[in-house]
Amino acid sequence: MKLTALGVLGGYPHKDSGTTSYLLSSNSGFNLLIDVGSRAVTELEHELSPLYIDAVIISHYHEDHIADLGVLRQFRQLWPKTDPDWDSAILDIYGHDQDVHEFNKLTLDGVSKGIAYDVSGIQKIGPFDITFQKTVHPIICYAMRITERKTGQTLVFTADTGWFDGLIDFSKDADMLLADVYFFADKANMPNHLSSTESGKIAREAAVKKLVLTHLPQFGDLEQLRKEAENAAQGVVTELATPHKTWDFNTF
Repeated sequence: MKLTALGVLGGYPHKDSGTTSYLLSSNSGFNLLIDVGSRAVTELEHELSPLYIDAVIISHYHEDHIADLGVLRQFRQLWPKTDPDWDSAILDIYGHDQDVHEFNKLTLDGVSKGIAYDVSGIQKIGPFDITFQKTVHPIICYAMRITERKTGQTLVFTADTGWFDGLIDFSKDADMLLADVYFFADKANMPNHLSSTESGKIAREAAVKKLVLTHLPQFGDLEQLRKEAENAAQGVVTELATPHKTWDFNTF
């Protein structure tokens, strides 16, 4: 499978980068959009048409993770129906239903259908098996462990979270840990986001193959942030997410 970064910042867009959104494409061609932050639709158009998104999954309902969700649906609703690429399919949008008001907004007649994902079991979406872990965050948020059934390739996306021990077991032996890292090493045990060194500790103790830092801060030396995480990861390859960077899991 292949992961492509669309937006990599936390909180708000800044200069040439939007907020959290990733495109996960299976080896079979299924396209799953993970979160739909600001600028997601225009950045997605540089990779493939939004008409080719097969499903969307949302970690939580903070605006920097759903800002372009309405835009995505407007795109599909208003796109010329005479286009031969348009199949008029209803878009499945998966989210948790523990915030009923936000969950109900995922459904738009004739355009999208909100589906509550199974937070205590295995959610099957196309070729992927997904399990969930509730995170430490001011509103209900779920980390995701996404495995492509055919290859066994595994991505763990922490979504937004402060430190808790359960992230280590949840991330065990993943091919990639896509970690929320909004803070430098001088801030730890925050109630909403990980620090650089905390992400490195998870990567090291979970024995992941690659650590990718996302939900990045708008200010500060990001190379310093990366080095702090890398030092804590002790040998795990550590990279910064940047818009349109792609990782091919077949090469890990």
